[in-house]
Amino acid sequence: MDLVKTGAFLKELRKEKNITQEQLAEEMGVSRRTVSRWETGTNMPDMDILIDISDFYGVDLREILDGERRDNQVNKEMKETVLKVAEYENEGKKRNSIVVIVYSVLGIISLLTNVLLSMMELPDTFLTGVFKGLTASVALVAMLLGIVYATGTLAKLYSFKRRLLEKKEK
Repeated sequence: MDLVKTGAFLKELRKEKNITQEQLAEEMGVSRRTVSRWETGTNMPDMDILIDISDFYGVDLREILDGERRDNQVNKEMKETVLKVAEYENEGKKRNSIVVIVYSVLGIISLLTNVLLSMMELPDTFLTGVFKGLTASVALVAMLLGIVYATGTLAKLYSFKRRLLEKKEK
């Protein structure tokens, strides 16, 4: 999958619809900066947003994944679409793994720092107490965020929030 080509196609679709990045961002419930990242190929929308974009522009999902409009070669294209969706999902899983690893490493570093602070014979001052509390808190929060992110709870909360906002607008 060519992210730059896909991004250029998303930009082309937006311009055909004669809307700004800001308007698309509002429609999709994301920031304008996120739309810009999609269109430059720096990042790709999540699968649920990609489906919303496909519906919004009235194009087939495989056209977006290919970054170009297609003819109707159903069987061959269906196979290609399934492969591209699998590739897209794998990219998302890689990204999720990286985020979880970052949270875990941050938690481990904070926990080790906390242990080292406790092992050192430092005087019990306000500052050492703050550092010990801060490192323990960062370790706990990082690990909890890693778990919440890995289980998909953040994505579910985001989707729930988007649905609530959409209902509010109606």
